[in-house]
Amino acid sequence: MTATLGARPAPGRGRARARHRLAVLGFMAPAIIGFVLFFGYPLVATVIFSFTKYDLINAPEFNGLANYEFMFKDPLLTKAITNTLWFVVVLTIARTVFALGVASVIARLKSGVGLIRTLCYLPSLAPPVAATLVFFMVLRPNGGPVDSILGWFGVDSPLWFSDPAWAKPGITAIMLWISGDLMIIILAAILDVPQEQYEAAELDGAGPIRRWWHVTLPTISPVLLFGIVNSVILALQLFTQAVVAGSAGSGAADATGSTKYLGYPDNSTLTFPVYLYTQGFRYFDMGYAAAMATVLFIISFAVTIVLVQRMRKNSSAEEGGPGA
Repeated sequence: MTATLGARPAPGRGRARARHRLAVLGFMAPAIIGFVLFFGYPLVATVIFSFTKYDLINAPEFNGLANYEFMFKDPLLTKAITNTLWFVVVLTIARTVFALGVASVIARLKSGVGLIRTLCYLPSLAPPVAATLVFFMVLRPNGGPVDSILGWFGVDSPLWFSDPAWAKPGITAIMLWISGDLMIIILAAILDVPQEQYEAAELDGAGPIRRWWHVTLPTISPVLLFGIVNSVILALQLFTQAVVAGSAGSGAADATGSTKYLGYPDNSTLTFPVYLYTQGFRYFDMGYAAAMATVLFIISFAVTIVLVQRMRKNSSAEEGGPGA
């Protein structure tokens, strides 16, 4: 007999599907609970607190859009945004170009590739505080290694983390040193480029530079786009290196490593997250800090959306486009 159209599934099959769904939900429960407790709830609470006056001691008081309106009048916030935008532009370009250059060199090596790749990746495993302190000691004026080397050539070493003009470049150097994770991703993309494309370009008379420009770069462009957006988000959230560099540069850090001179020197290391931390946990203006955190989340989320859209467009182009 043939099954009747629209017939309901057997009760046993329905119960089996229900048990399967419950089993899947049970396995996903830890991830769902963790997401709700450690991301969903804090996000909702932050948005709610952004519309209040809250000092972590007294009960929150609703004040509407006052926190957001004060952002347009806060001169220090303007300075923090300027510093953060500097890192977004300079660090993004420098980090992507540096990782691409190192990955391109390693991809062309014939021997010792594993050792060199490991040595280039190891700094990214260093704790941010330790990496920043190491760079502070290396770049330390009046006796540091870099100061001594420059002295051999009669060049005066910059004051680095004690000079407003050199503090941000010093932090950028730290971020380049620990960019091994992005280098590994780009290296994997370069090694994944089909050799047939290089051989075809070589038959057409393309030299190494032209092959790299017309074959390697277009092929790994989605990975480069990921690296750019990843670097932008990293710059928007730059906190630890700025705090440690400012604390060490001020020379006034206590036994715990903290200092009252956040942003030293002359607020040149005062990034958006550092100022957010200052407002929330030093001045106890948690409502204003929550408003800043909400704005930072929106910007980071927008950048992520751009990444997803561009990656989808690149995937569609590689498959022949919508009309393929």
